[in-house]
Amino acid sequence: MTGRGQGSAGDLLELVRSGRAITRGALQQATGLSRATVGQRLDRLFRAGWLREGAGGPVDSPLGGRPSITLEFDDAHAVLLAADLDTRHARAAVLSLSGELLAEHSGTLVIEDGPDVVLGELGRWFAELLEKAGHRAGEVCGIGLAVPGPVDSESGRVVQPPMMPGWDGYDIRGRLARSFTEHTGAPAVPVLVDNDANLMAYGEQRTAYPDCSAFVLVKVSTGIGAGVVVGGSIFRGIDGGAGDIGHIRVGADALCRCGSYGCLAAVASGGAVARRLAETGVPAASGSDVRDLLTAGHPEAAALARDAGRQVGDVLATVVTLLNPGVLMIAGDLAGTPFLTGVRELLYQRALPRSTAHLDVVTSRLGERAGLVGAGALVVEHLYAPERAEERLAALGV
Repeated sequence: MTGRGQGSAGDLLELVRSGRAITRGALQQATGLSRATVGQRLDRLFRAGWLREGAGGPVDSPLGGRPSITLEFDDAHAVLLAADLDTRHARAAVLSLSGELLAEHSGTLVIEDGPDVVLGELGRWFAELLEKAGHRAGEVCGIGLAVPGPVDSESGRVVQPPMMPGWDGYDIRGRLARSFTEHTGAPAVPVLVDNDANLMAYGEQRTAYPDCSAFVLVKVSTGIGAGVVVGGSIFRGIDGGAGDIGHIRVGADALCRCGSYGCLAAVASGGAVARRLAETGVPAASGSDVRDLLTAGHPEAAALARDAGRQVGDVLATVVTLLNPGVLMIAGDLAGTPFLTGVRELLYQRALPRSTAHLDVVTSRLGERAGLVGAGALVVEHLYAPERAEERLAALGV
């Protein structure tokens, strides 16, 4: 089942968490292990506090007998922290291991102030949130962070991020771990970092579309990025650059923040719409300002958002043809009716009918919390994956 010859305690945990085997008998059948061996390995998981017994299951035997006791992942034995950074705003939370938000905070945090300042402030937010949630820092098992730039998942460092000056190659994991310790006094915990669109896609797909094998989320805020989930896993490319559709050239002469001309983000992002509004005398400086104008029904903002949607839809016709997703989700500051209308106009006009025959074009279910939920899920999947779980059990001495 795992290529290692026999089911470890971590393998058994994965079977229970996934719902593929939730009784001792089912675990024996799935792994080929003896009843005694399954019992020994489950005992380690019980002693760690990772498993608990649930209600009795149905009686499978026609002869009757006692129902089998089901096994459940105990999501109350720890909590995790998550944060989602935008260019001028951030959101942070304490989450349960099942993804429930236990405490949340949002506020101004300017990415251009640099990683030392921003990550130091996040540590302070985390300490205050833990107190608000009524949890000790020692209960935290990991931290997930979403950032608005491409991330090398192996190192957790951003790679040439156009909207994150001063962050290129910075040790985000190390600094955030130290900040957590500085503000809470607790030992450092694992920190995972990924692109914000990736984690939004991961959170949305796992929450609302778990059966969708090819899922694409496009975030249109100050910039434009896409997250792709294939077969239940984030598709990142070889070094984290997958989904960076904001820098596809669309033939315009506008200067992009990356230094090139004609990028999609330079003409169709929330930042681009804000600049066009400002040129006409409408006060707007960012994607969030455009969102507020759209919410208020501002006609010029709506017209520009629809035009931006058409430009993005033209590019998405190629994305849909290439990936053939079942769900295309539009998220971010511009994800309202005008922008979505524009996307649909060009997408269905330019893409082959076969590519869109089974495609659902939708807007975000989780809203501004999608990145937090995705960051939390990433941490849980990392910490409780079979091999990592074995390492942690050994470290716990069970």
